[in-house]
Amino acid sequence: MAEEKEFKNLVVQGAVYKTTFTKKFENRVNYVSPNPNEIYSFIPGTIIDLFVKTKQKVKEGETLLLLEAMKMENQVRMPFNGEIVKIHIKKGDVIPKRHLMLEIRPI
Repeated sequence: MAEEKEFKNLVVQGAVYKTTFTKKFENRVNYVSPNPNEIYSFIPGTIIDLFVKTKQKVKEGETLLLLEAMKMENQVRMPFNGEIVKIHIKKGDVIPKRHLMLEIRPI
């Protein structure tokens, strides 16, 4: 006996389509919008230096820390004028990719 497929609604730019989903689509990891007030590592590496402290006010473009990865020093800069809320790393830490390094807030 053939299995009856269940149709579901798929919305694309406001248009609603009735379709079936594959198992791969149903089991996918859903996209979560990044929080602009959190700075994550973009590559695994070692924290070489940290130039900020908690509650410090920082201007857009200022260097927050140095992250060494693959024998290169990468400057992590402030994306907007703000304040450092919490620091989750320290000098010498070896961190993986997508590790929360800093929490910031706009001022």
